[in-house]
Amino acid sequence: MKPDQASPAKVVLRLHAEHRMFARSIKTADVEAVLSGGETIEDYPSDTPYPSRLVLGWVRERPLHVVAAENQKDGETIVITAYEPDPAQWNAGFKRRKP
Repeated sequence: MKPDQASPAKVVLRLHAEHRMFARSIKTADVEAVLSGGETIEDYPSDTPYPSRLVLGWVRERPLHVVAAENQKDGETIVITAYEPDPAQWNAGFKRRKP
């Protein structure tokens, strides 16, 4: 890694996220792939204790949403939950909620 590059954040799974991921057959590697290569589609800057975001990514043709909070002080990305978006609630492409 070059000296001017930031080191990647450590990914921390909340217990809720682990339970949901297990129930939904989502692997930790899938979540990490979404966080590293996905697109932030919603920001929640006023979430506490850390600002969070909703990230959309695709893993083997499967769309996944990951909600993660950024603890910049400790260099952590905290995964709050992960799920496959419901087509009844999201527009095509899963980037915008249906009205």
